[in-house]
Amino acid sequence: MATRLTHLALPCRDLDATIAWYEDHTAMRTFHRRVDVDGEVAWLAEEGSEFGLVVVQSFEARDLGEPQTILSPFAHLGFDVDGPAEVEAMAERGRAEGCLHWEAEQLPPPIGYLCALTDPDGNVVEFSFGQSQEAFGS
Repeated sequence: MATRLTHLALPCRDLDATIAWYEDHTAMRTFHRRVDVDGEVAWLAEEGSEFGLVVVQSFEARDLGEPQTILSPFAHLGFDVDGPAEVEAMAERGRAEGCLHWEAEQLPPPIGYLCALTDPDGNVVEFSFGQSQEAFGS
């Protein structure tokens, strides 16, 4: 049996804020959105990617207003960027926005140069250079 990882689903407390954060900080764009009986869901992906992020806001979570943190303190989403300057820029942006989680630093191969921010729910999102799919054998 062949399997392929297609998506990661995360709960969120504010779907609009979560969509805006990922569309503003990454190349991901919303390609599907709907309202169900229990809440709202949006699917985001980068153009041409076979992997997506599904964010789900239950009406209960929205009404409680509490962060829906799943990926923390180390669990995280990882995004590859084009160079060290982009890692630095993302770290500076995170610092300015109050969402910097890990300062930019160089780590040994295959990790590379990275920093991490937190999304509106406190999930850790890494931005790295030198850690592309080659590290995973693709």
